[in-house]
Amino acid sequence: MGNALMRAGTTLHASLIKSTGKFGGGGDDGSLLVLSHRGAMSGRVRHTPLSFLNVDNGYVVVASMGGAPQHPGWYHNLKANPDTVVNVAGVDVAVRARETSHEERDRLWERLTSRDRRWANYQSKTSRTLPVLVLERR
Repeated sequence: MGNALMRAGTTLHASLIKSTGKFGGGGDDGSLLVLSHRGAMSGRVRHTPLSFLNVDNGYVVVASMGGAPQHPGWYHNLKANPDTVVNVAGVDVAVRARETSHEERDRLWERLTSRDRRWANYQSKTSRTLPVLVLERR
């Protein structure tokens, strides 16, 4: 029951963000993007609101799951199906997801944690290195 309730809440949150362009903290301007991702095993399309950082050709997201010991489902889905769509401020944008190289991750991690300390807090809760992904416009 817990997972179903969480999924329903996430779906509602994603719908509110897509319709208003903003709902809760997130990107450089306080907004969130909505990531559409196809299930690696189920094939179902899911929508997940994520905080992001703007970069030249897209958006940076962190697969933190609040510092949980495992990666979030959307991370695995993007690894299997990297071409997808994000909704930013009510506009759909076609993107291709890629995980950052070690050097790029370090540079972006500095920007992320200087803007929002929660990323460092999430990292301190887990032994895994939190993946940083770039969602590049296609």
